[in-house]
Amino acid sequence: MKKVIEHELSVGDFLFRWGKRTYVMGILNVTPDSFSGDGLVGKGMEGAVEQARAFVKAGVDILDVGGESTRPGADPVSVDEELNRVLPVIDRLSDEFETVISIDTYKALVAEKALARGADLVNDVWGLRADPELKTVISEHQVPVILMHNRSDPSNAQIKEQLGGRYVGVEYEDLLQDVKRELMESVQVAREAGIPEKHIILDPGIGFGKTVNQNLELLNRLDEIRGLGYPVLLGPSRKSFIGYTLDLPPEERVEGTAATVSIGIARGADIVRVHDVAQMTRVAKMTDAIVRGG
Repeated sequence: MKKVIEHELSVGDFLFRWGKRTYVMGILNVTPDSFSGDGLVGKGMEGAVEQARAFVKAGVDILDVGGESTRPGADPVSVDEELNRVLPVIDRLSDEFETVISIDTYKALVAEKALARGADLVNDVWGLRADPELKTVISEHQVPVILMHNRSDPSNAQIKEQLGGRYVGVEYEDLLQDVKRELMESVQVAREAGIPEKHIILDPGIGFGKTVNQNLELLNRLDEIRGLGYPVLLGPSRKSFIGYTLDLPPEERVEGTAATVSIGIARGADIVRVHDVAQMTRVAKMTDAIVRGG
């Protein structure tokens, strides 16, 4: 039987009631090189705000602002460049919307400044493993953190023009046991830094250092991640494992994403991180009606 997480989490005026319904996180990539083709650099501030408005109208719960692409083969971004990309957007979002704002970064200085400007939580794709100062920033601000599992290594990345990057030859002794163990190592780092248990959310890292088949298995066994006792975020949206399964480019992966979101919710996901907010909000609501009784 799946473990039901009963506790609640207050973020500003917003209350997350884990297990009651699925929450939707909308992706705002303030980058020129997002794998999904939705990067907002070059579209100006109004482009980002208009996308956020559309997300809010569609019922989004969290706006996730990121200034560095995490696609396989992407170039690193300096702290200054990342700040220049995300801070003006966070300023506008926090002024205009009451929606929860997440900063998607693994850099302590970016998180520090973003939280000071209106961000409410930190989404760290490296699970507190990349910047040793980040855990201190999160603890001092007493904000929630999403800890993601990540074994990304450029040497294992394979790029195809239409389908994008995927990981090949990534070895695990036991996929689920390895992912769970490494997530709990990140949890231990958070605990030791004084981050409360209730502020920890886990992300299995779909697409990050996993092959197509490993991603499919991980998604199908997501209930084992949720069984660790923390809320779970699932981020399958438009990713290459969908593209390679269906032989489709990112802009044609909405149906594949819908399938992964629905199965993910049935397996216990509490938050889904998506590009196509209007469609996936409906998918989440329908799936909730089936698996959570409305």
